[in-house]
Amino acid sequence: MKKTVLITGAGQGIGQAMALRFASSGANVAIVSKDSPAQVKETVDGIISAGGQALVFDTDVRDAAQLKSLVAEVAARFGGIDVLINNTSAPCFNDSLHTTPEQFDLIASTSVRAAFFLSQACIPHLKKAENPHIINVAPPLNLEEQWLRDHLPFSIGKYGMSLCTRGMAAQFPQISINSLWPRTNIATQRLKDHLLPEVYAGSRWPAIMADAAFELSLRADTTGQFFIDEALLRETGMTDFSIYAVNPDHPLVQTLFMPLEPGMIPISRELFRFKK
Repeated sequence: MKKTVLITGAGQGIGQAMALRFASSGANVAIVSKDSPAQVKETVDGIISAGGQALVFDTDVRDAAQLKSLVAEVAARFGGIDVLINNTSAPCFNDSLHTTPEQFDLIASTSVRAAFFLSQACIPHLKKAENPHIINVAPPLNLEEQWLRDHLPFSIGKYGMSLCTRGMAAQFPQISINSLWPRTNIATQRLKDHLLPEVYAGSRWPAIMADAAFELSLRADTTGQFFIDEALLRETGMTDFSIYAVNPDHPLVQTLFMPLEPGMIPISRELFRFKK
C-alpha cells in the first residue's frame, strides 16, 4: 500500500526536496505551499515525474480551521495519512529590540502554532497507519544562550516545535514523533536572501534533509528524539557527504542551534544580511 505524506512549506527548498524524495518511493504527496504558482508547479511536476501522486493546498497554516479541513481532504482522497512533516516557518532573524509585533506573530503562527494544530488534526488518522510518523523540522532542545540572545523570536518558534516533539511523543506513544535538523546551513532561496554568499558556499543542498527524513520515516518505535541529518544518514552506512555540498572545497558553515565543530565556520550576526 502506498504511503501518504503531508508536507508543509513544500513549494521550494527543504520541503520540496522532501516531497520529491518521498515521491520517488511511489508515495502520495500532499503539499502545502504559499509559494508562487511557478514554484508549486515545479514541485508538482517533480512529484509526478518521480512516480508519486500530488495534491496541492495553498492553505494558510495560521488558520486551524483550514488545517483541519485540508487534513480531512487528504485522508479522504488517499485513504489515510502515514507521515506528517511540519516544515514551514517564517524567516525573521531579528533580536528582541528589532522585532515588530507583526513579525513575532508571524514567526509563532507559522512554526509552533502551525505544527501544533496540524499535528492535532492528523493524529486521529496517524493512529490508524501501520508505521505513522510526525517529523518536525526543529532543533535539539539545547537552549544555548547564543541563539536566545541573537534570534529570540525565531528561537521561540523553533524550540516551540521541539517541545511539540517531546510532549506529543509522550502523549501518543503509538506514533513516532521526532525532530530533524541539519548539521549545516541548507542552500535555499531563503538563505540566499538573508545570508552572505560565503554562507551559501558553505551550505549543503536540501537533498540531505530529504534523504534523512525518508530514512527516519522507515524506522519504527523511535519517538521523542532529536535527529541531525548527517548523523542519521551515517547510521545507515553513508560516509561520503560531498554529494550534498554546494562547494565541496569550501568549509561547511554551522547552522543555527548547533554547536560549532572543528573545521566549520561559525554562524554569527556578522554573516547575516539583514533587510531594512
